[in-house]
Amino acid sequence: MEERHSTGKNLFITAAILAGASGISFVLQQFATTDSHVPLLFVLAVLFVSRLTDGYLYGIVASMAAVVGVNYVFTYPYFAFDFTITGYPFTFLTMLAVSVSVSALTSRVKQQEQIRLEVEKEKMRANLLRAVSHDIRTPLTSIVGSASGILENRDVLTKENEMELVQDIREEAQWLIRIVENLLSVTRINGENARIDTQEEAVEEVISGAVVKFCKRFPDAKVQVDMPGEFLMVPMDGVLIEQVLVNLLENSILHGKTTTLIRIAVSHGPGRLTVAVEDDGQGIREAVLPVMFDGQISSSNGEECDSRRNMGIGLSVCRSIVKAHRGGMRAENKSTGGARVLFWLPMKEDDTDGY
Repeated sequence: MEERHSTGKNLFITAAILAGASGISFVLQQFATTDSHVPLLFVLAVLFVSRLTDGYLYGIVASMAAVVGVNYVFTYPYFAFDFTITGYPFTFLTMLAVSVSVSALTSRVKQQEQIRLEVEKEKMRANLLRAVSHDIRTPLTSIVGSASGILENRDVLTKENEMELVQDIREEAQWLIRIVENLLSVTRINGENARIDTQEEAVEEVISGAVVKFCKRFPDAKVQVDMPGEFLMVPMDGVLIEQVLVNLLENSILHGKTTTLIRIAVSHGPGRLTVAVEDDGQGIREAVLPVMFDGQISSSNGEECDSRRNMGIGLSVCRSIVKAHRGGMRAENKSTGGARVLFWLPMKEDDTDGY
């Protein structure tokens, strides 16, 4: 069914472009003293057919149709075949050769572009798998170690020691839950070039949902939200954007180390909503800034990097979600200390009209 739909679409595009070229040729024929412009228009039509359809076939069919159509419709005597015109064989063989060459070249360029996109997707999958392997292995090892410690040393462990180990198991299990949530987000966007279904969402409600979810996990964290006076409705997948905000809030606590306050600042301009998550922690190392969204962060200076200190999958997922919304994302250190990670989403310029 999908293949039949694709074939129908390609045939429609081919017919529409050839019909458009014919219409323009008829109009120009009323004003031009020669028909020399017609072959050029049809070569251009073949170029568009090759660019907008799949494979070589439709461009070659368009090339053949153009050669026959120019001879029959736009060459004197009109609406009759005449293969005895002076210079006809050379002129139309040249046109056919140019049309077929353009079609083949355009199709090859499209194939190379498709290959490039597939390579990028495979690279992203490899980076994601590498990040997931690291992020999952470490907490699982800790859970197994803590559980084994309780089971094998019940006679020597005090009640306080047992509670500490149980608390470690709980924290690592919660971290695994957050990793799974990120993975579920990835399965919904299917790569960096995916399109997602969006609908108008109230920005205030999405941010409120993320803050409530975050505060349940970090009840002692202080979060300040600065919203503009207007009531903003922006096209987005609310669940995915909420996941982005939760990830950024968690990073402010886990990697800021000295963070005492997190601020979410929302602003908007013509056609764009910007959300910044700021903290007053230790900031981001300069060596990390260029690669922090790639899911390949490693420790430096011999520092150990366990699952709770590795930004890994979280920020990689954030960037993929924002890109799927046709937005952007970047990070920086504030001049007053602390880090700022912001992302922006496209919004209709009249979204705030009337408020």
